[in-house]
Amino acid sequence: MEDTAKYLIHASFVAEGVVERSDVVGAVFGQTEGLLGDELELRDLQESAKLGRIDVEVESQGGTSRGEITIASSLDRVETATLAAALEAIERIGPSRATVEVARIEDVRAAKRREIVERAKELLATAFDEGVMDSRAILEEVRESIRVEDITEYEGLPAGPHVAESDAIIVVEGRADVLTLLRYGIKNAIAVEGTDVPEAVATLTEGRTVTAFLDGDRGGDLIRQELEQVGELDYVALTPEGRSVEDLTRQEVHVALREKVPAEAYEAERRASVADGAEGAAIEAPEASPPPTGPGAGDPEAPTTEPTGGQGAVQVAEAQAIEESGPEQGSMSESAMASEGVTDESAAAVEAPDEVESPAAASGPTLADHVEAVETSGGVRLLDEDLEILTAGDAADAFELLRDADPVPRIAVVDGPITQRLVDVASQRNIGQLVGAAAGEFVKQPTAVRVRTFEDIQ
Repeated sequence: MEDTAKYLIHASFVAEGVVERSDVVGAVFGQTEGLLGDELELRDLQESAKLGRIDVEVESQGGTSRGEITIASSLDRVETATLAAALEAIERIGPSRATVEVARIEDVRAAKRREIVERAKELLATAFDEGVMDSRAILEEVRESIRVEDITEYEGLPAGPHVAESDAIIVVEGRADVLTLLRYGIKNAIAVEGTDVPEAVATLTEGRTVTAFLDGDRGGDLIRQELEQVGELDYVALTPEGRSVEDLTRQEVHVALREKVPAEAYEAERRASVADGAEGAAIEAPEASPPPTGPGAGDPEAPTTEPTGGQGAVQVAEAQAIEESGPEQGSMSESAMASEGVTDESAAAVEAPDEVESPAAASGPTLADHVEAVETSGGVRLLDEDLEILTAGDAADAFELLRDADPVPRIAVVDGPITQRLVDVASQRNIGQLVGAAAGEFVKQPTAVRVRTFEDIQ
């Protein structure tokens, strides 16, 4: 019936009591029977397929029932409207008083027409073949297909056809990167196919101008470092942030290669960035000043040196006092002797390095202690640069804790794997170090975020 229906009658009802679907259907049939004459008798209309089944949705709450009645009709507009008006004559549903109101009469054909129009718009935008290509597009597509077919192998590695005889080569990560460069007319690229630089590539770099064109993630950085160790590297070309070589357009590839930087300058900049961003490493003990010599408890210029410990400060202060007291002070000899006594103690402290401890070790738990506690509790701890706990919580909430932490921690210890999401939020918030039960595989790893595992700490 629904397939041939032209209209849908939507009516809502409210009953002062708890009623069921069967009560509503019975009220529709019972209280409209004989009301409109034989031609509009509901049972006869259903038997002749001019009226569909009566669908009822009812919900009871607080002693009141509310719901909706839906009837499909294939009658004409006048008959359908008359039948809908008859529903509002219902005064009782089951044992309860009730009111029925027709909300709307939906033209099914109009709804279908709307669907047809929307689908036609989609087909118009997507289903037709693309327009005729112009001459330039045709030639460019043919050239690109030829370039892709030119990919060769050098010692079993994907490479462009000019790698063997070219004075300059470009080292990339994988076959897809070689294909990308070939597509843009660059035929002197070779792929290492992994983070382990093959011996063939290392040998190939000798006596040539070598450019490393790698992704800006941890894998690309590992390849670059190994290439510097086993071969010769002259330049480093950088991809735009968050992009891979195979994703770049022609213009982006040529811009990246034009703006390549010397390998030594790149390494120096990278180390400076790591030094600025990595926090939470072992805190070095302050250097103690060397013991002064001579009866005057040190050179007169001693105050210009920066005292780094309590005894060193006492030594310098007393040396100043002795120097300023002058030869007329009768107690000069005793002061000098006292000063020399302090100097001996300072020298003893310097000669006993086992007693010198970092501030973190002297005042609180070590990073290994935090790791052990997190493993036991199955949680996460956010630490400041002194290894003091800023925030603690459940390991499952590690991302939210890192994202919302205030103040920003320097180290996060998590009883779980270090994921790409944790690395990304640590980079965004300048969190220097992540320590977890394991390190996952990262698509991109910023150099400013140091990732360590529990095994590295313990």
